[in-house]
Amino acid sequence: MNVADTEVVFALLAPHGYVRTEDMSEADVIMANTCSVRDNAEQRIHGRIEQFNLQKRARPEVLVGILGCMAERMKEELLESGKVDIVAGPDSYRSLPVLLQNAAPGQPQINVQLSRDETYAEIVPVRLDKNGVSAFISIMRGCNNVCSYCVVPYTRGAERSRDWHSIVREACKCFEDGYKEVTLLGQNVDSYKYEDCNFAGLLKMVAEACPGLRVRFSTSNPQDISDEVLQVMASHDNICHHIHLPVQSGSDRMLEKMRRRYTRAWYLDRVAAIRCYMPDCAISTDVIAGFCSETEEDHKDTLSLFEEVGFDAAFMFYYSERPGTLAARKYPDDVPQDVKTRRLEEIIAVQNRLSLESNRRDIGKRFTVLVEGPSKRNPAELCGRAGNNKMCVWPDTEHRAGDFVEVEVLDCTQATLLCKLA
Repeated sequence: MNVADTEVVFALLAPHGYVRTEDMSEADVIMANTCSVRDNAEQRIHGRIEQFNLQKRARPEVLVGILGCMAERMKEELLESGKVDIVAGPDSYRSLPVLLQNAAPGQPQINVQLSRDETYAEIVPVRLDKNGVSAFISIMRGCNNVCSYCVVPYTRGAERSRDWHSIVREACKCFEDGYKEVTLLGQNVDSYKYEDCNFAGLLKMVAEACPGLRVRFSTSNPQDISDEVLQVMASHDNICHHIHLPVQSGSDRMLEKMRRRYTRAWYLDRVAAIRCYMPDCAISTDVIAGFCSETEEDHKDTLSLFEEVGFDAAFMFYYSERPGTLAARKYPDDVPQDVKTRRLEEIIAVQNRLSLESNRRDIGKRFTVLVEGPSKRNPAELCGRAGNNKMCVWPDTEHRAGDFVEVEVLDCTQATLLCKLA
């Protein structure tokens, strides 16, 4: 989502004479688009601000800006630091040209006003994918779920869906410009609703408007993903068979405390529905270890859920308290750090095994892969993702980024399918 927002920022600044540079020492303006989901992400930005200020000390005219969720959450602290000239929240990017024009040493500029209708729908993003292969399309902004641990509703505002006409138009423009894949983005894509169009309808329109364009989406919420969406996915060859379905915990007690609005049984029912409609569909997830008051029994419930589902991949973290959330106000962060770390390591160990088992089941199968470019480890090999979102690597000097190729899986690692051209 931050990549998509950054592309909007470049588009908004371009008419005012700003162009992107990869060399920080050349920059007149240095900005970081930030995330506040975990404390670690914010700590990294503090380090980056120090880097930016090395440039500022050498060239006092350089402007430093913090954009996005961290700007929204930490506006006062950022301004008081004296190290930042621009503070702009995720709904205020249209004001950046004016903020930059007015900023000066000792005169920082700020706009963190959240909006109930801003979607940047008519902005044509300046794409950052150098290979011109895959593009992100934001279909909605904000979130109404207010999970007890999550800062996103406070930093990105209330949920609002973008005009479906502009989304379909942008997808077709991507295809015309040579992109081979788009990912539809939202905090909870399944709650997309514009006029009489829901997410299933939008997904169908995008897939049918550009049959040669591969379509992905993220993220789904277990309480909202519908059979109608699964039916659309199953009936369109160009919609990838991969669903990211964050579970966060396998314990009903923890799910209730997290305000996730579904139970373990509900989640498993949705998994069963996915596999009924699309037996080959990959399922990935997010999980939080060590949430407030989590017991060993709760933790074992999470481990057993992983075993029962057999996730293909997972993003796994231990709980870090986010200021301003319901959990921070109401629940003590009472699981010791060493316990959080140990539980996370146990979850990772289970998922590493499950990922390897999942990949081994693909040995001998053939997949259509979209080439992303040379393998990082071997320039004589290419890499790209299959429809199930698994990374494939194979020897190839004939094809290039943006080509679709058929590969056969010969072997695997925990993270990669090792292939040959079919």
